[in-house]
Amino acid sequence: MSYLVLARKWRPKTFAEVVGQQHVLRALVNGLDQNRLHHAFLFAGTRGVGKTTLARIFAKSLNCEQGVSSTPCGQCQSCLEIDSGRFVDLLEVDAASRTKVDDTRELLDNVQYAPSRGRYKVYLIDEVHMLSTSSFNALLKTLEEPPPHVKFLFATTDPQKLPVTILSRCLQFNLRRLEVDQIADHLAYILQQEQIAFEAEALRALAQAADGSMRDALSLLDQAIAFAGGTVSSEIVHQMLGSISSEHLDNLLIALIEQDGESLLQQINELAALGRDFNTVLDMLLMALQQIATLQMIPDSSASNDRTLSLQSLAQQFSPENVQLLYQIALHGKRDLPYAASARSGFEMTLLRMLSFQPMQIQLPDREVPLKKSQPTESKVPSAAPVDLRQPEPRSYETTTQLPDESAEPLTEPAITADEPQTQASSDNQTAEPVSPVVEPAQPQLSLSADNWTSLVSQLRLSAISRQLADNCALVRIDGQRIELSLAPELAHLATDKARQRLQLAVSNQLDQTVEIIFIDPADTPQASPTLAIERAEHESSRQQQALQSIHNDPVVGMIKKVFNARIIESTIKPLNH
Repeated sequence: MSYLVLARKWRPKTFAEVVGQQHVLRALVNGLDQNRLHHAFLFAGTRGVGKTTLARIFAKSLNCEQGVSSTPCGQCQSCLEIDSGRFVDLLEVDAASRTKVDDTRELLDNVQYAPSRGRYKVYLIDEVHMLSTSSFNALLKTLEEPPPHVKFLFATTDPQKLPVTILSRCLQFNLRRLEVDQIADHLAYILQQEQIAFEAEALRALAQAADGSMRDALSLLDQAIAFAGGTVSSEIVHQMLGSISSEHLDNLLIALIEQDGESLLQQINELAALGRDFNTVLDMLLMALQQIATLQMIPDSSASNDRTLSLQSLAQQFSPENVQLLYQIALHGKRDLPYAASARSGFEMTLLRMLSFQPMQIQLPDREVPLKKSQPTESKVPSAAPVDLRQPEPRSYETTTQLPDESAEPLTEPAITADEPQTQASSDNQTAEPVSPVVEPAQPQLSLSADNWTSLVSQLRLSAISRQLADNCALVRIDGQRIELSLAPELAHLATDKARQRLQLAVSNQLDQTVEIIFIDPADTPQASPTLAIERAEHESSRQQQALQSIHNDPVVGMIKKVFNARIIESTIKPLNH
């Protein structure tokens, strides 16, 4: 037996199997169940959304031997013949190949005769907008007053080309493009039935490439199965479509945030080596910027998943003005891409414009100057600046380089630090004998723990990616001058080399000691401390709950609700900023 493509094998045979289009299904089902049937139906919509499929199911519902209903049995002779395309009273006509008026007149000559097998004679005319003006005129009278045993079902992708006189005589149903989630879920169901392994990201990429068409999605899925020879993986699908993974896309956006031109060009070289389609990559970049802008305006606009969390993290790095600017540059780049010397050069020039036209102010917060006690006079800032920087408001992180109070437990033996005069260590010895090397301890331990980690992070002079990295890091353990941190897997893209170096430098400056920061696998760290981002989220949640309770318990609000029969829209309640 020859192979049957997925688009034909999994074509719906009942209304219940149709994906989406609930607004059309509801009207058809109610009309069939209540026997309120019009004589002409027009199904309009883009390719592959189910126009012909709905027409065939409708014809089967009309001619099922069990009676007219929205649930044909699918087992009788009429249903089986309609499914196989052999039913004599279902006349399918391709208007694109029969545009002449003579073809239409020949078709209508048999309208007056009763159906041979079924209850109704059904004329299914596909791409009806391709008929000539003379053909429409010939069809007009019959369409207005057809015999009671005839039903006309029209399908078209361009209803604007139909004459108004035809449209006024039909019930018109506009089929919508299917959503990405609807297509991806249906592809997952089909692969489960076919017992083929797959990755969810791969199916989502296929659904996005289908552009709302289920038939296109099934054709792409057929191609991906043949291309992979087994598991439908994201790498195989991206290679087939010329698209890129979400990880590659995030790397491009991070390079734009950090204004790292070298990293940007390196990633373009990698995409070229992988054979990616730069038109598709630019489309994905536009879509990502649009999603970031949406999340900045409405943070809870989409369901929470790994991709949304990643985009939310990136949305916190971009200013809204920058996102709008980059989107416009990408949009102009897409328009100019066909005129570029090559797709790669056009894409590369678009990203270089994004770097060149970003406001320079976004780089200033990341310029961190290490503070050195030994060279306060060499700084170019005014003379009062070193005093302010070295003596900030009291903080809870005391290093062992300072002399401990009498009431505090000594962390180490009293030692002479680099900033103390030698005479202080030998106050009882007037001869000031040289201090023995054995008295001088190793580098003091860090006065850092899980209890004060978040407080330390809140005082670091960081911004952009490095700020987000610090806020989302959890302290695992401290081993000498080595600080081990963990980061959630969905935020792993924040741990770039530059961001880690900036975080390490900021922590060293805050503690007045040189430290080394290492990131370890969060799966091996069940006892990690809370992060600053989690504490802030819990604090905001608590404030939001207090605001809700305050509104609900307010007697004035209660009186307004009672007098005007009003209700409280909780989504509009925001806590006050103190």
